[in-house]
Amino acid sequence: MTMQGTAAEARIISVFFPDLAMDRWRRITAAQRTLPDEAVPVVLAATGAHGPVVHAVNAAGSGRGITVGARVVDVQAIHPDLHVEQADPQGDVALLERVALWARRWCPWTVAEADGIVMDVRGAAHLFGGEAQMLRDMHTRFVMQGLGARLALAPTRGAAQMLARFGAQGVICGPEDVADALAPLPVVALRLPSATVRLLERLGLKTIGALADVPRVGLMRRFAGLAEAVNPLVLLDRALGRSADPLDAPPEAAHWIARARMAEPVIDPVPWLEGLSEDLAAQLAGAELGARRLRLTIYRVDGEWRFRDVSTARASRDPAHFMRLVARKLEGIDPGFGFDLMTLEALRVEPLSLHQDRLDGARDAGADVAALLDRLTAKLGPSKVTWAAWVHSHKPERVETRVPVLAGGAVDMLVLPRERPLRLFDPAEEIVVLYAVPEGPPARFSWRRVAFLMTRFEGPERIAPEWWRDRAGTRLRDYYKVEVTDGRRFWLFRDGIVGDARGGDPRWFVQGVFA
Repeated sequence: MTMQGTAAEARIISVFFPDLAMDRWRRITAAQRTLPDEAVPVVLAATGAHGPVVHAVNAAGSGRGITVGARVVDVQAIHPDLHVEQADPQGDVALLERVALWARRWCPWTVAEADGIVMDVRGAAHLFGGEAQMLRDMHTRFVMQGLGARLALAPTRGAAQMLARFGAQGVICGPEDVADALAPLPVVALRLPSATVRLLERLGLKTIGALADVPRVGLMRRFAGLAEAVNPLVLLDRALGRSADPLDAPPEAAHWIARARMAEPVIDPVPWLEGLSEDLAAQLAGAELGARRLRLTIYRVDGEWRFRDVSTARASRDPAHFMRLVARKLEGIDPGFGFDLMTLEALRVEPLSLHQDRLDGARDAGADVAALLDRLTAKLGPSKVTWAAWVHSHKPERVETRVPVLAGGAVDMLVLPRERPLRLFDPAEEIVVLYAVPEGPPARFSWRRVAFLMTRFEGPERIAPEWWRDRAGTRLRDYYKVEVTDGRRFWLFRDGIVGDARGGDPRWFVQGVFA
């Protein structure tokens, strides 16, 4: 959804969270009852080019001069009582996105930024008693959530962002006051790269007002090669309302859920499963989607709820299949004194186009297999039903692994460089060399107390150790495809070569047998 309009029409609120990472860590730690004393300096560490660096610091640490970007080892040397925790930037971004959706309690157009959110509240302020009252309500609710926030309201997105970060708390700027409100702010408020900020300061342009007063012809030549996102003149025009800066608010994620409300508390959920399954399947069919994960939830009269999750091997919207899967998971669910609301929700969906059944009336074998896998997994558990999958590895015994059938599907088919035997031995079985030749596989060898005479061979195929996985000293292998007198074909390899300084004489093994 895109909101466009002139500066006089738009009313943009920017919410800046200066300590989002630390606030989030504090909320999580307080819930676990492990929050350290406020006098203890705490930093959140992130990976840097030369080791961990400070990603966020609490008030006690800031009071001691600890700054973001400093190396953690250097800070620990100065402050032995420093408390270090691991930063979670991805978790911070996820929190911002959730906060942006939660903020739609005030208006329908909200967007998450790198360090805050932006809202277009045009036409919504009167619902909360005016703009000033709306800002106070926002600030109070963010504080209740444990988030320190700075807010500002302006006619443009850029002006609101700059005032929230460098202006007074809760400032409200009208269309006619934008230039005067932005004039005393530093040029860094334009969110420019550090090199551009240093250039402007060397030119004596340290404030927005100074930049706005300079004739634009010379500056346009100097900044002509910069992208719009980092061009100070473009950003200034957007902040002053001279050019458009639309707010693109993403739509809310669709929720595919079917509900059943009971007139009085009940104990058995089975009678309502059919209606819920048909309702949810109809919703998914209308959107040409199929469910990959379902959740059945019962809401008890004592305020508690219980849920059961099931997954499918492939996208489905068959109500009978939904009902069978969920019914198998109801054992052990505690209804308490009864429940009066039950929901069936599709937590994960995938595109599933409408299709016509086969004209010959035959069943879809693929759908039958997927349904069988779903039923087995629902009964035995997701870790109990697996299938073979390829893994990218040099070592033949590591190429195949087992993965849960509902864990997103098997690994893509691996393209093997040469023919491989259908039967592999893991571990490989050692053979006794009866007659060796200088180059190539043994002419005579014994395996499982049976002597074999080689008639022809193919190879070698050299496979080097996986240096990122194997232990130091692991030897390379030379593989040979060998045919013996009775027609059988073996896959042999020599572990190591003479003079590789990684052990004694090379040893021979049989890795597999060809059909």
